[in-house]
Amino acid sequence: MKVLSHLNNLLITLHLRRSEIWEPRTPLDWLLSSPLQYLASLVYRHVLLPARGTPFYPPRGKRPIRVVCISDTHNLIPSGEKNDHSNNNKIPEGDVLIHCGDLTVDGTVAEIERQVGWLKRLPHRYKIVVGGNHDSWLDESDEIRGRMKEKGIESGEREVDWSGVEYLCDRTIELEFEGGRRLNVYGWGAVPWCGEGFALQYPRGKHPWKRRVPDETDVLVTHTPPRHHLDLGLGCAGLLHEVWRVKPKLHVFGHVHYGHGKEAVYYDECQQAYEALMSRPGNGPLYDLIPSGRWVDALNIVRYGLGSILWKWLMLGPGTNNGALMANASLMYGNSGNLFNPATVVDL
Repeated sequence: MKVLSHLNNLLITLHLRRSEIWEPRTPLDWLLSSPLQYLASLVYRHVLLPARGTPFYPPRGKRPIRVVCISDTHNLIPSGEKNDHSNNNKIPEGDVLIHCGDLTVDGTVAEIERQVGWLKRLPHRYKIVVGGNHDSWLDESDEIRGRMKEKGIESGEREVDWSGVEYLCDRTIELEFEGGRRLNVYGWGAVPWCGEGFALQYPRGKHPWKRRVPDETDVLVTHTPPRHHLDLGLGCAGLLHEVWRVKPKLHVFGHVHYGHGKEAVYYDECQQAYEALMSRPGNGPLYDLIPSGRWVDALNIVRYGLGSILWKWLMLGPGTNNGALMANASLMYGNSGNLFNPATVVDL
């Protein structure tokens, strides 16, 4: 056992294996877990989804609603200054600005208000925020607030001044735009358990999402990703089931820094097969050689994926997609302490 432990540490030192679950799997990690899942994920995300084109377009004849999404700023403020290498991002202009949580590190009222103050100064008409597991004071439970007071981090019943910013904690807001367009935005920052002392957590085996998100939701804002989408395998399976039920046009989140990016979703048989395969345990490369349900899932990904591509381009034509988008909007690049990831911009 010691030999294996030393070997594993050597592989981590050589960057051939990841050192923690919050980092992306290396090719060797995938090989030791499930080469079939690795190959299928590459084909699904880098071949089948791009071949279908843009998942949706804004309504014809109406001005698009530009939604700018960010997350996981952890007390940093993107300045856009070229000589500022610690936070060299600039937030794009738009109609709506969404922050998906983890504004802070310790989650004190002072930290939260500094971040909220920065958001207030931005030019976007609407600004929406949900909490994250680092934003401790937003968790009103006696456990979290009591611990903060015991440590002397906070005292008294201070509150955050949200004027000019909509803080969503398990609630919906309707946004109105020119031309009579409206967006229903639901937000909540609850996350699956990720460690002692963090805020807004729930047990992974007892998720709170069932029938929680209103049916009419256009934009879903959470801190946690759904399972199997831009989440390194750390997202919430219960949230994924709820997303399938509601099918929002845009689901934006953060939490898993290395998951930053966009992914088209169609809530179809191809996506269903992909999620089924990725939900199966990775028991090693030899297990993949045994014919099983995972082979069926992998073949269905290709079968349904190719079918959807042919149907789209041969029968429906360009500009006919009716999909949705998931986006991990984390600005923090991994554990670097730097906001190197760009903001995510979506036109609805």
